[in-house]
Amino acid sequence: MKTRIAERRAQKSAEGRVRRGVFILPNLFTTAGLFAGFFAVVAAMNGNFDHAPLAVFIAMIMDTLDGRVARWTHTESDFGAEYDSLVDVVSFGLAPALVMYEWALSGMGKLGWLAAFIYAACGALRLARFNTQLASQDKRFFRGLPIPAAAAVVMGFVWVLHSYGVPGKEISILALAITVLAAGLMVSNIRYRSFKDLNVKERVPFMAVLVVPLLFVLVFLDPPQVLFLFFLIYAASGPAAAGWKLLRRGTQRARPPEHSKRL
Repeated sequence: MKTRIAERRAQKSAEGRVRRGVFILPNLFTTAGLFAGFFAVVAAMNGNFDHAPLAVFIAMIMDTLDGRVARWTHTESDFGAEYDSLVDVVSFGLAPALVMYEWALSGMGKLGWLAAFIYAACGALRLARFNTQLASQDKRFFRGLPIPAAAAVVMGFVWVLHSYGVPGKEISILALAITVLAAGLMVSNIRYRSFKDLNVKERVPFMAVLVVPLLFVLVFLDPPQVLFLFFLIYAASGPAAAGWKLLRRGTQRARPPEHSKRL
């Protein structure tokens, strides 16, 4: 009898260790994203603007993987969600702001660091609003530009121009405009497609399958330009869709009713 009880206790203890090990797994990806964001800041401080933007994009990959791993292993938790949000503030809020400041805005005095701070503050506000409205919002759309996409636009801008040898200090006004614009889009009410309604398990045409390797080829041909262009188009898609909707409403209001045309 005592032997059976001991075996059951050992089995429960082993199961508990397995669950704790699996629980740690998604947080390892989140920590990797935090490390990438921290490394981006250190690289920018050392003047390495080739690696700093790349580190932020790696943080984006880690941010995508930690949620997927948590769902695949059924280890979602409140701790993981809170930790993920805190890491996002660092990797996609503070890191891009400081990299942009070191690259282009540091020579503008107070205006430069205020622009960087506005971006970081808007990123934190965007995450806080997202977390509080998570249960009530439409899953198909984001309200405001997601902070990883805003970070990709800012870091893609740095990455592309630095790869062409353009000094950031010479285009500080444009860099400031990009930074403030990305910050404003994050806290706006403009809707962006989340693509969470896409079902990858459904059958798709054969030509659609060819799009995936084509995208990989384009990214590997010129990562800075392709990634920056992709996220720039995504950032512009929200205002474009909102403007198109307003234009259609204005056109419909300007049309006379059908019965008046007959008269």
